[in-house]
Amino acid sequence: MGKKKKDTIELRFYEIPQNEYVLALLGENWIRDYGHDEVHLHFHNLMEIGVCRNGTGKLILDEEQRPYQPAMVSIIPNNYPHVTISNTKEGPSYWEYLFFDPAQIIAEMYPKNELFCRELIRKINRRALFLHEWENHNLAFLVRQIMEEMRGRRSHYTDSVRGLLYSLVIEIIRLNEEQEAKQEVQGVEMQKHSGVTQIAAALDYVRMEYMHMIRVEELAQECHMSETHFRRLFESCMNMSPVDYINLVRIQKACDLLKKTTDSMDIVAQKVGFTTTSTFNRNFKKFLNTSPYQWKINPENYETKLLNYNISARKGW
Repeated sequence: MGKKKKDTIELRFYEIPQNEYVLALLGENWIRDYGHDEVHLHFHNLMEIGVCRNGTGKLILDEEQRPYQPAMVSIIPNNYPHVTISNTKEGPSYWEYLFFDPAQIIAEMYPKNELFCRELIRKINRRALFLHEWENHNLAFLVRQIMEEMRGRRSHYTDSVRGLLYSLVIEIIRLNEEQEAKQEVQGVEMQKHSGVTQIAAALDYVRMEYMHMIRVEELAQECHMSETHFRRLFESCMNMSPVDYINLVRIQKACDLLKKTTDSMDIVAQKVGFTTTSTFNRNFKKFLNTSPYQWKINPENYETKLLNYNISARKGW
């Protein structure tokens, strides 16, 4: 009897538009049957906040399943496996989403305290949260306001969104702190997750330190594992080696720079952590099947190829 094929988890990269703080997926395009054309859990490089406007179904958060209905809010950290599956008997569901990088917001709020920032990032990425709007009126209000600012795009909307995000991030940190305090009082252990969540600390480390030299030993230490066990688990979850994943993230960051700056290829290579331009070119070709120069000339022809790799990593919707 053949070995059972391991389920694939999709890694979806999202890009925040230039000069903005969030990517907002709003409107009737998001009325759909969720999950029925997907066979895998997926996770993102950004935090996802979803609001169910209409419909019912279930939200799978790693190994936990939660039913959803209108006026529910999901808060899903980056690198947290999940999938939404709508109840087709009741018709399509309507969700709206915000994607943003809480590490960017926290760094802006506390620019001179790196250790404190790391601790806050750890708290905000600790767990996924799922609640009714009435359970936290402040959080629900902030999410709705950000969505309406992004929908209307009135003058100074980016400044308004930035201020609202500051408050939203603090509210999420508070929720996580309250959850931790309750578990300490009740003597409840943190839920043990499997798969990607076991290596989430390493994924976070790569996201923050990709521009520097990263050793696999360091990633294993972040996850409190031996290097041998870490390599085995990482490749089992991601279907690629830790080094390939590091380079994957670097190429994604390079694409951002190629689109948003006029830096030379040598400078881009250095900024994203490649020691030589030839190594940068070789990895760019590996993941995108084209050269950085050709991609820069006409990036829209290649964006859909970005991260279309063996782990089923791909661009977001």
